[in-house]
Amino acid sequence: MNQLFDRRTFIKSAGLGVGAGILGMQYACKSAKSVATQPPAAEPTVAPLAIQGFDDTGSEPATQKVWVPVSERKIRVGLVGYGACQFSAAFGFQDHPNVEVVAVSDLIPDRCAKLAEVTRCNKTYPSLEELVKDSSIEAVFVATDAPSHARHCLEVLNHGKHVACAVPAVWGTDQLEYAEKLFETVKRTGLKYMLFETSAFHDEVHAMRQIYSAGGFGKLIYSEGEYFHYVPTPFESYNDWRVGSIPQWYPTHSNAYYVCVTGGSFTEVSCMGNRSIIPHYLPENNTYKNSFASETALFRTSEGGMSRMIVAFDIPEYFCECGRVSGEKGAWWNSPFNGLNEAKELVKTLDLLKPALPPTVAPGWHGGSHGHLTEEFVRSILLDRKPLVDIAWALNMTVSGIIAHQSALKDGELLKIPQFKLSI
Repeated sequence: MNQLFDRRTFIKSAGLGVGAGILGMQYACKSAKSVATQPPAAEPTVAPLAIQGFDDTGSEPATQKVWVPVSERKIRVGLVGYGACQFSAAFGFQDHPNVEVVAVSDLIPDRCAKLAEVTRCNKTYPSLEELVKDSSIEAVFVATDAPSHARHCLEVLNHGKHVACAVPAVWGTDQLEYAEKLFETVKRTGLKYMLFETSAFHDEVHAMRQIYSAGGFGKLIYSEGEYFHYVPTPFESYNDWRVGSIPQWYPTHSNAYYVCVTGGSFTEVSCMGNRSIIPHYLPENNTYKNSFASETALFRTSEGGMSRMIVAFDIPEYFCECGRVSGEKGAWWNSPFNGLNEAKELVKTLDLLKPALPPTVAPGWHGGSHGHLTEEFVRSILLDRKPLVDIAWALNMTVSGIIAHQSALKDGELLKIPQFKLSI
């Protein structure tokens, strides 16, 4: 399935003129072979791997605006983790004009050397714990194994450095205490923490966020998010953490279709799981003793609405990071915005294109989100402001999934979800 809405279709269907600057819609529900409708502004410095979602190299908005720098300063960044996904090199830090990659690290020497090569960096460290001692580093991108994310981010913050992190923010029930520690540490230090949730910069999520912020949807009555990623055989992971991994412990690609649209949270959940026939999801074949390869959660939202979020690893040959929202004034439901006349008129005035990127930074994979995440993190430091996917959004997306899995283990029992909120 590959649904594409080109710029002309969107403008025509929404009744908008070119001067409105409206998004060239590229729907995010894509097959693993989908391609962008426009070439990226720059070529990625690492090639996409044969993993679903990693072949989407951009979107039209990257070509529609001119990037304006806010500073000439270069932030000194360390990159950690070059595993199967090669994520620490995949988000374009090494190509950003306001970044100097001064050190890299991976526990495996060959990978560490390769990471240094592709990011054009001359200094390496054997571990994150050694890298964070480097006083010249201002910020660190953590792309290590998911079970280590929270611990590693705390290590970075406690060494006085800003931190960006691959998803999820914390991993599993045993790490719920890390969520509170991360939250309090970010507040105490005043340092930047940003979760690199790719769905936050999908074309349609960015557009939905602008419409919601302007009041175009009103209160969201219902929303959906879907992360379908068929995993019949797990790809390589440190200590085999991906083998039989629990779906709702990796929930942010779907949960972003509410949290990254509204900035809100989920307050309670009922979740059901599907017991899988996939071999590594037999309880005897994974360290989690887990049999669920898909979990569907029904959340109550902080607005009082409902949200259905699914993570599924057992639907053959299908990939999707997609979603839709319905509000009191309008909806985005498998097509561009539709709603009440006054809401339509409001939307005509909005700029729904994603921000411009530096000409040297590619939009990247996962719906052209990678470069935008890096640009947002860099600007949050340069301008000393809160990053978009801050610690509160990160934990509200992640912890809700952990509680959802607890509900699934209790056959759908309704459970309360801890809340994280930063004062403005």
